[in-house]
Amino acid sequence: MRIISGHWRGRAILAPPGEATRPTADRVREALFSMLASRLGSFEGLRIFDGFAGTGALGLEALSRGAAHATFVENDPAALKALKANIAGMKFNADVIAAPMESIGTAPRPCDVLLLDPPYGGGHAEPALARLAARGWIAPHALISVETARKDALETEYEVLAVRDHGKARLHLLRAPG
Repeated sequence: MRIISGHWRGRAILAPPGEATRPTADRVREALFSMLASRLGSFEGLRIFDGFAGTGALGLEALSRGAAHATFVENDPAALKALKANIAGMKFNADVIAAPMESIGTAPRPCDVLLLDPPYGGGHAEPALARLAARGWIAPHALISVETARKDALETEYEVLAVRDHGKARLHLLRAPG
């Protein structure tokens, strides 16, 4: 697994051994960032939130493309170790919150792009979105990506901009209200 584009293009991303962490496949990441780039134009100066971060592949990709800051949230010890190693080698402006999404606190500043890749089949996306909104993490008009299993529905009040299937994954691209 590698960073697809930007300053750190081609850089390997470490992943923990085993099946507990399910990194977003390169082709799915490429499709997601194509959808985001077509709407954003540039990642320059944006604040990114990578929830259920795992290896941090999504947030790292945004940082490589010029995002100003990323906040990563992960609670699995093996994934946290890989995530911190990935960030350390690249000198990004990033924070890691070692906690479950259910306990996320108040945002220091809202984020422009939120990338959520919860475990498949657990119904984690909707409660995470509600908590992020309640805690001030979602900026007005923010873009929000939620990856689910292809068979999983996503109930949301956000504007749905796109839904794309890639293998077993389904990407939902949402826009927060202004």
